[in-house]
Amino acid sequence: MSRAESLPVETVCVLGLGYVGLPTAAVLAVNGFRVTGVDPRAEVLQSVNRGEVPIHEVGLKTLVQAAVNSGNLHAQSEPQPADVFVIAVPTPIREDHTADLSFVEQAARSIVPHLRSGNLVLLESTSPPGTTGGLLTEILAESGLTPKKDFFVAHCPERILPGRILSELVQNDRIIGGIDEESARRAAEVYRRVVDGEILVTSAVVAELVKLVENAYRDANIAFANEVARISHECDADGWQVIELANRHPRVSILRPGPGVGGHCIPVDPWFLVGAVPDLSRLIRTAREVNDSMPAWVAERTLAELADVKEPKVSIWGVSYKGNVDDARETPALGVLEILEERGVRFSVVDFHVKQFKHPLDDIEASITDADCILLLSDHREFALFEPAAIGKRMRHRIVFDTRRCLPRDRWEDAGFRVITL
Repeated sequence: MSRAESLPVETVCVLGLGYVGLPTAAVLAVNGFRVTGVDPRAEVLQSVNRGEVPIHEVGLKTLVQAAVNSGNLHAQSEPQPADVFVIAVPTPIREDHTADLSFVEQAARSIVPHLRSGNLVLLESTSPPGTTGGLLTEILAESGLTPKKDFFVAHCPERILPGRILSELVQNDRIIGGIDEESARRAAEVYRRVVDGEILVTSAVVAELVKLVENAYRDANIAFANEVARISHECDADGWQVIELANRHPRVSILRPGPGVGGHCIPVDPWFLVGAVPDLSRLIRTAREVNDSMPAWVAERTLAELADVKEPKVSIWGVSYKGNVDDARETPALGVLEILEERGVRFSVVDFHVKQFKHPLDDIEASITDADCILLLSDHREFALFEPAAIGKRMRHRIVFDTRRCLPRDRWEDAGFRVITL
């Protein structure tokens, strides 16, 4: 029998309206697709259908409003028939560092009753190698339809950065990996309607590996920077200057050290490679262990600075995983605060971007009042604008541990602060 006919794509069902799914749904909608966004969270559905957004991202609210007002975007709790299904759900890791694919499995099973001949299913969620052609395709085949003949499946991993999601969603090159050539071709046709970057077609497993390798590489580079910072500390040298000067070599490009690695991708994706081929991923595992150890190292160094202070208070500046975003997923700040809390140290958290966090959020005045140390964990632009002399007047001791090298050191030292960096 011949394959299902390739018809013009008009309708898209996007499963998951988070940091990836919602921008994707909105971009598709403003480019003429009729899009149904699916999410189990009632508050997200209500927000989107009002043209509002549950996450902070530059330009996203305007885009969602345009998509909703055009009539091309509607959010609901259950999937409905469509030409294309896009799965953009979380793929977290469990405590034992194995992949939790339960959200992908649930999304796939919710599609099965609506799957029709000629449909295309796109997995955008970052996944271990073999997920697209294995777990996902096998579940979809429970519909009674035959993969590669009646329906088509491809992996199209997102490659976006919070803070620049909308521009990167459109401008970045996209890797399209199909379970066969026809699946990849059909997926590429969809993305060419919304992406300005180059469309690169390959197999599903290559696409899966590419995304994981990209983030594992960055993780290993950051781990190297963190080791350099710690080695420099033991040698009584400025690790930032060591890295800066080393990067003057034309073939050296070391990333910045920090208090750990956060976000939904870099702390998670390397473990998918380790889980797939544990005997051959020793360097990747070690890099993860180095970066996972950084919050404890930062906490212990903070405690050492406060060893002679009775009942110390620490003002925590920033808890998002990176500067100028509201994303606190997998943030290293949680590891730091957990140790401070275990050791009985009082702390007060201030963040101008994060709205919800495990610990209470204070305003800047309450946070610094009678504090003995400022511990800067996120390089939000607002922190560099503060007047250190005014900050110091409210504190008991003038110590600042700038783990991101965000603050103008000379100004803070001139104001009487002891400034510590990684």
